[in-house]
Amino acid sequence: MSEQAVYAQGPDGFGESLSADFLRHLAGPKGWIGVTDATLTARGTGGPPRLAELTGANDHPRVRHARWLRTNVQVHGDERGLITLADGLAGRRELSIELHRALDSSRGHGRSLLSDALSLVPEGEPVFAAVSPGNARSLRAFLACGFTPIGSEVLLRPERR
Repeated sequence: MSEQAVYAQGPDGFGESLSADFLRHLAGPKGWIGVTDATLTARGTGGPPRLAELTGANDHPRVRHARWLRTNVQVHGDERGLITLADGLAGRRELSIELHRALDSSRGHGRSLLSDALSLVPEGEPVFAAVSPGNARSLRAFLACGFTPIGSEVLLRPERR
């Protein structure tokens, strides 16, 4: 797609670049369009890892999704849940989380799991997360663990001709 064809659609810095019509134009009629996520970042805390690497979690939906979108996916966790740590968009380090029993009285489990996950990232190194703004519980956990919103993004896989 040419630069002129993109600009002809009128994307702007006020949200039009994430509009459904513009995204469909970029992806094409049969392309894949992900969800709009808040992009958050924090710094690793390093130190001794506080989560064990999990083996045998390849069939978990969170892990399958991470492997579909990212490379070098590592899975860690414990009785609270699991996290994936992987190379994502533009090679950045990305973290995702899933609690095993999110509907139970899991008050604080997400925050403690995220805090432990940051020990897997060397001290001071950036780590990113894509969080659905509609998942208020998850967004609150990331913010409480020191993640800062830096924007939003949508992943696209244009149709191949």
